[in-house]
Amino acid sequence: MNAFDGLQIIVFFGILILLTPILGNYMAKVFSEDFSNQRTKKKFWNPIRYFSWFEKLVYKICGIKPDEPMNWKTYAVSLLVFNFFGFLLLFILQLVQKWMPANPQDLNNIGLALSFNTAASFVTNTNWQSYAGETTMSYAVQMLGLTVQNFLSAATGITVIMALIRGLKNKTNGDIGNFRVDLTRSVVYVLMPLSIVLALLLVSQGVVQTFDSYVTVQTLEGAEQTIAVGPAASQIAIKMLGTNGGGFFNANSAHPFENPTPFTNFLEMFALILIPMALTYTFGKMIGSVKQGWTIFIAMFVLCIVGLAIMLYSEYSYNPVLQHAGIMEGKETRFGVMNSVLFANITTNVSCGAVNCMHSSLSPMAGMIATINMMLGEIVFGGVGAGLYGMLIFVILTVFIAGLMVGRTPEFLGKKIEAKEVKMAIVAVLAPNFVILVFTAIAVSLPVGLSSMLNTGAHGFSEILYAFTSAAANNGSAFAGLNANTNFYNIMLGIGMLIGRFAIIVPVLAIAGSLSVKKIVPQSSGTFKTDTGLFIFLLIAIILIVGALTHFPALSLGSIIEHFLMLSGKTF
Repeated sequence: MNAFDGLQIIVFFGILILLTPILGNYMAKVFSEDFSNQRTKKKFWNPIRYFSWFEKLVYKICGIKPDEPMNWKTYAVSLLVFNFFGFLLLFILQLVQKWMPANPQDLNNIGLALSFNTAASFVTNTNWQSYAGETTMSYAVQMLGLTVQNFLSAATGITVIMALIRGLKNKTNGDIGNFRVDLTRSVVYVLMPLSIVLALLLVSQGVVQTFDSYVTVQTLEGAEQTIAVGPAASQIAIKMLGTNGGGFFNANSAHPFENPTPFTNFLEMFALILIPMALTYTFGKMIGSVKQGWTIFIAMFVLCIVGLAIMLYSEYSYNPVLQHAGIMEGKETRFGVMNSVLFANITTNVSCGAVNCMHSSLSPMAGMIATINMMLGEIVFGGVGAGLYGMLIFVILTVFIAGLMVGRTPEFLGKKIEAKEVKMAIVAVLAPNFVILVFTAIAVSLPVGLSSMLNTGAHGFSEILYAFTSAAANNGSAFAGLNANTNFYNIMLGIGMLIGRFAIIVPVLAIAGSLSVKKIVPQSSGTFKTDTGLFIFLLIAIILIVGALTHFPALSLGSIIEHFLMLSGKTF
């Protein structure tokens, strides 16, 4: 690693930190103000000026009453029903794609198990792909199914954090907002404008965006080769900004048509983490304590940087097996080791799953950190909305434990944290951990689960563990050596994705509803402050104890054993 690599990391995070309050403040206005008579509509730079008509049109077409409040149960039912129909539509589109237009390659219909897996994947913001996009999905399914769900699944994550914020902010009325309004505003004012700008930038750099058929060319050796093209830039923009992941092409962001230049690589990494970072400021602004938002930001940032440092150290260390340092196997020569590691760290932190290198080729310790990033619950900035409400689950657990230590009823932002909130928080923490450990145990116990492994031993185990961790965390990246396009894995991973998404969302909405009916208790001299350095330390400690140590035995069977074997010059 050279000085230029270090400078790029500093510039990368420096720009993100500078933009955090700007975008965060804008999103706070989007979700807390009435735009009917707002003077900011007249400002040239404000997207509200250009998209407020679209918001009203959506309300009119869909019969949405924007002033109708919802309690948490109504909000949850609306969210679940909406996502169920999204799942159903995407499932059906895949089953009939052969007979749909915009299929110039005449691709066949997709099987039931793979259709189920893909529908579950994109509805849950996971974007796990058991298939090669360019040989499986028609343009119509890519656009009407996958791209649309990239917007809606990301917007769903934002709606949940907005509901939780209102639960913390509101006083005894039980109102946590309107799901349909939050969903519409997430798309119209946040995701769509940013996606338009990013898509245009990507196209300017050479990312393909066309409806033409695949191109057949003659190679230098005289052979014919078919080059896949398609409307990729529009899907890549939202897959990054919505922390969706996946890829129009099988090689994902390592493909030159998805990620052709160092600048697009920078842009795609930047887009991955921009909104999750900004939402911490949005949180602070909406609850009336910007300091509290920065406190959560710092806790996330510390975990992100420490993980990145460990991954970089491991990748640049001498490898006794290959007798070299800075191994390039599995990495893009255009981007090098540092950009590959930075991309891997960010994408596993923010619940995206887009990759520009093969995670299976990472050193054992770097691969372990990527796995741990997901095992923590994707809370290190995390998915759009999902990372922040996941982190607030750990905040609730931290104030509860701190309250027990000082002998006081725990409070957060003036709301008492009682048995109901703690029980729901525990459910939200345990649900993905259940999927990771139990589903992995089932897979390694059955011949059908073992038959898909490329490698044996510790690395083969890590392939399976990583797959179910990625599914439960709604990440979507893979160790790649595992062939997951089998009926067993398509069904098991699909179920894992659904549990990892909705078994967290429902408890979070229940917490929001419970908090929304509570009075705000004034702070006293005995109140445990949650915006200090001490709280950041406690929060990180709880995250590591609950999130990381839960999986230490499983990691010991995979990455840790593989690391020590590598140091002794052995491999599988």
